[in-house]
Amino acid sequence: MNHRNSTFGLWIILLTVCSATFTTANSASPPSWVAPPPSFANPERREQLAVAFPEIDEQVRAFLAREKVPGAAWGVVIDGQLVHVGVAGLRDVASQAPVQRDTVFRIASMTKSFTAIAILQLRDAGKLSLDDLVEKYLPELRSLVYPTSDAPRITLRHLLTMSAGFPEDNPWGDQQLAISESRFNELLREGIAFSNSPGMAYEYSNYGYAILGRVVANVSGLGYGEYVRQKILKPLGMRSTTLEPSEVSSNQLALGYRREDDMWKLEPQLADGAFGPMGGMLTSLEDLSRYVGVFLDAWPARDGSSRSPLSRSSLREMQQIWRARPTTVTRDSTGAIQLTSGGYGYGLRISQTCDFGHMVAHSGGLPGFGSQMRWLPEYGVGLIAFGNRTYTGWGAVFDEALMSLRRTGALTPRQVQPAPALVEARRGVNALMQRWDDASIERLAAMNLFLDRSKDRRRAEFATLRDAVGSCRERPGFLYSENALRGDWVLECERGLVQVSVTLAPTARPGIQHLELRKWPLDANVSAMTGLPPQACPR
Repeated sequence: MNHRNSTFGLWIILLTVCSATFTTANSASPPSWVAPPPSFANPERREQLAVAFPEIDEQVRAFLAREKVPGAAWGVVIDGQLVHVGVAGLRDVASQAPVQRDTVFRIASMTKSFTAIAILQLRDAGKLSLDDLVEKYLPELRSLVYPTSDAPRITLRHLLTMSAGFPEDNPWGDQQLAISESRFNELLREGIAFSNSPGMAYEYSNYGYAILGRVVANVSGLGYGEYVRQKILKPLGMRSTTLEPSEVSSNQLALGYRREDDMWKLEPQLADGAFGPMGGMLTSLEDLSRYVGVFLDAWPARDGSSRSPLSRSSLREMQQIWRARPTTVTRDSTGAIQLTSGGYGYGLRISQTCDFGHMVAHSGGLPGFGSQMRWLPEYGVGLIAFGNRTYTGWGAVFDEALMSLRRTGALTPRQVQPAPALVEARRGVNALMQRWDDASIERLAAMNLFLDRSKDRRRAEFATLRDAVGSCRERPGFLYSENALRGDWVLECERGLVQVSVTLAPTARPGIQHLELRKWPLDANVSAMTGLPPQACPR
């Protein structure tokens, strides 16, 4: 065999070995700490949630009458699908044209999340970093005068999270929507006033998101509007969504109004301009439901490809708190105390209440319009609404709608699924309650378990508990699983219940690092056993 044939033969052997190794590695079972994604336990969840839709419609119509909103459209989104639509009133008061399912409304500051998606797309493509200085992409800001000599220079992350130090600017910002790019250049060169040093506090800034839109244009080489059309709207099939009111068909466009002197006064539609990235978008219920559906589809984390224009992990990143806001305590219409904490993500508001641990939302208000989108990531449910009165405030009626959905009993979060290692730990601990075995507990234990409390003490505790409660049987399911490697379950025994709490160690073979058993009376309340907070604030 000549040298060339010998070399070729060697490559064939190497490729065969590598292929066999790759196949073997990929056909191996996953590690025992890998769990199935959380899932909904109720197969009739959608049908049961639908029972609340008539009540939600009544709540919205009462709100519209009370607030004298000319026209509105609202919808319920479940698992990314627009499952319910309501419309009322007029999109055009002069012609008495009614709002319809495909009516297009301006959604104002809800546009900010589109701008945040664009920035993260460019980040994920390696074209920028969130911790880059903004002046790297906008040279006009290199001469910016900062409030103190020790102030950090503004980064993209500061702008995304409303912590650049700019003052709140809603009244002023609303009127900048249509300004030209040249006027925007002048504003940047003239300088920006600061109310805080960058990175110190949350303060809502339209100006900051207008600057982010300019970054999108400068980095991508496309105008902001064109970038959003190509990279977000078109991939999502959002055909009715635009930044320019003149592009909307006259028989679909909702006109905006303010209530003054006990009559409706038309607000002019501002054209798309340099501040469009902070609040220029117009859209329909169908399109917005697709958009909200993308955020809902990012949950839970799981294997498999995504058809979203932004990765699921980056979409989840947008829906986390990156800048905290002060906690508030209020009373609702029934007098119940409501505590709300949270902050700002990337173009989205994140909050936690006594009723829901993770809500994502954003409202939008401009002269003539008010809108809101809100969803519960772990529940797969969202609400969307538009109104054509200046700053139509949907917050309270959305609160009522979520309570209506909860009263159906079907508004429940996905259930965490235990990893095989946790299931095996449960099986082993339950067996130890029947009969102690040193070899079994040694196989189950992480290296710290007997250092924290000796094996002799553990053996004695099991024996004492077994004498107290008698023989036990396993109650199906977990009482509570915070995550795939931590869970509580219950044993039903002759003379009481036993709550078992286990946390596994972060090792390749996850042994038990924490193990506690607690006796409860037979009639113990489950919520007391979990130690979870109540589902509503006290009155």
